[in-house]
Order: sequence, then structure tokens, then C-alpha cells
Amino acid sequence: MTNAILTDLDGVIRIWSPEIHRKAERATGLPEEAIPRAAFSDDLLPLVITGKISDDEWRRRIADQLSQDFPEANAERAVELWSASPGEVNLEVLEILQTCRKRARLVLISNATSRLLSDLRRLGIAENFDYIINSSEVGFAKPDSNIYFAALNTVGATPEQALFIDDNAGHVAAATRLGIAGHTYTGADSLRQKLNHLGLLQ
Repeated sequence: MTNAILTDLDGVIRIWSPEIHRKAERATGLPEEAIPRAAFSDDLLPLVITGKISDDEWRRRIADQLSQDFPEANAERAVELWSASPGEVNLEVLEILQTCRKRARLVLISNATSRLLSDLRRLGIAENFDYIINSSEVGFAKPDSNIYFAALNTVGATPEQALFIDDNAGHVAAATRLGIAGHTYTGADSLRQKLNHLGLLQ
């Protein structure tokens, strides 16, 4: 019986429009996609999502890298503009998952920075989860097995009692290898079907 739903945030509940970084790039003289290339590089992203550096430090390093690569652009202002948005909520998915809280505890499990709770509060959804597992707080990021076990231990569930939802198929595969049922998110309809099949929406 499934009594714990472990859900990803970005790409499932939170939507990031590419226009956020593109507007910042256009306004400051950066080439297209310069911000995500710097922000999500293998040199920087692992550090911030495992808590080795803070969100503020991460953004400072992004600006420094952009300034180095594109000295003619206003990199600091670009990062400031890009950082202003907390994203948008996928209200349909949030409503589906909230319905499931009648039968299962809802656990957010996110590869996130130290800004996560602030973002959730700005989005108005901080209270929509029974537990929040932030990779930068536990020190491990998906697909590391330790973050899944941290979520299970927090909610007091065995792998067989949990469902993991993520838009990243590799992260889902990592969960299923631990015995956790998985669902790769591709849209609200298939998610609804999966949860209904498990009896969580009835």
C-alpha cells in the first residue's frame, strides 16, 4: 500500500519559463543561453545543490564566470534580473497531489539550493507538503541513493510504501532500483492515471 508520495519540484510542480533568462540576457548584452550554461555547469551546480556553497555564493560565481566570458556585458545585472523570479506553479499538478494527501503523506524531494524555502513561500506553496527534503540541506542530490533514504526515513516509510515522481527518468530509475515505485512525469493526465491506479485519488 502506498502511503508516501515523494515528488520532485522543478518540471513537475514548478515551471521555469525560458523567457526568464532570455529577457535577462537580452537586457544586458549576453548571448542566448549564457546564463543557464554558466549556472548549471558541472563545476557549479553540484556544489550548490549539495550545500557546499550557498545560493548567494552560487549566483555570485555565475556572475563572475559570465563577466570573465563576456566582459562587454553587464553580467551582475543579468544574474540579478534572472534571480528575481521564483518560477510559476503548475496549479493542475499541485491540485492533483493535494487530493492525494487524504491517503498519503506528500514529500517534496528536490535538488535545490539554500533558497528553496524562500521560493516556496513566495510561490505560496510552502505549506502544501508534509515534509520537504532539500538536497542542499541533506548533502546529497538525486540520483544519490542517500537522498531517497533521507526522504523515506523522514516520512517513516519503507521503499515498498512509497511512490516517487520526477520528470528526470534517470532519477526515477535510481528510485526504482531501491524498491520505490516510480513515475516519470510527462504531463498531468498520465500522473492522474498513475495515482488513480494506486487508489490515491479515490
